[in-house]
Amino acid sequence: MQPSHSAATPLIEVRNVIKEYPRDGGVTRVVDNVSFTIHPGETLGLVGESGSGKTTVARMILRLLEPTAGEVFFDGSALPPAHSSHMRALRRRMQIVFQDPYAALNPRMRVHEILMEPFHIHREPPRGGRRACMRELLWSVGLDESALMRYPHEFSGGQRQRINIARALALRPQFLVLDEPVSALDVSVGAQVINLLRDLQRSLGLTYLFISHSMPLVRYLCDRVAVMQRGKLVEIGDAIQVCESPQHNYTRTLIAATPELPAAV
Repeated sequence: MQPSHSAATPLIEVRNVIKEYPRDGGVTRVVDNVSFTIHPGETLGLVGESGSGKTTVARMILRLLEPTAGEVFFDGSALPPAHSSHMRALRRRMQIVFQDPYAALNPRMRVHEILMEPFHIHREPPRGGRRACMRELLWSVGLDESALMRYPHEFSGGQRQRINIARALALRPQFLVLDEPVSALDVSVGAQVINLLRDLQRSLGLTYLFISHSMPLVRYLCDRVAVMQRGKLVEIGDAIQVCESPQHNYTRTLIAATPELPAAV
């Protein structure tokens, strides 16, 4: 667990965000007045069952979706519109690791092309040269140079997720959204990826938003946890305290519905 961040300036601040979609002549509110902060070096777990709105919140933080109302602040400044040049520059500092390691990688691209893609998109030269940069990225996630010329289908699910993480780290971001990054993996492989994420956070000083439906996993990885139900934030607090002494009935239901972590974690 990380030390307390109460005195630090938040890296992420979500203020009263709302997301609505038109439906049947009216609107459906999928995120309802959600607020929280994430401090530098912290991991906040955002938990809830499918449809609770947690991924929608994450996409608004990254400006992949525009909020209907409310604001998101990054490092003290309100995020600009998604199409602005300033937001494009900010994307170097915030990245996402998607849930499905199979769908997240282009099957027609070799690993070296996948790792270089962020540099091409942001027109930024890889540090130390292409080969050294790719080797460093692969090494950081427990893979070696032999992976560079291979295609995604040649790897296991856990290896593919490691490649996804390496790509997310390419531009040296400060903040990562981890959108259920181990839910598509078997338990033992998922445990290895979770431990990798912990090690990377410590060595690189990363800040995480960890989206999950597993309270035991959140307790293991996160400093604090925010619980969402039907678009609303129903409980937030220290991860261990919330897991041991939940205040909301929905939080108790989530805890009861998920098994304990395996000994490998």
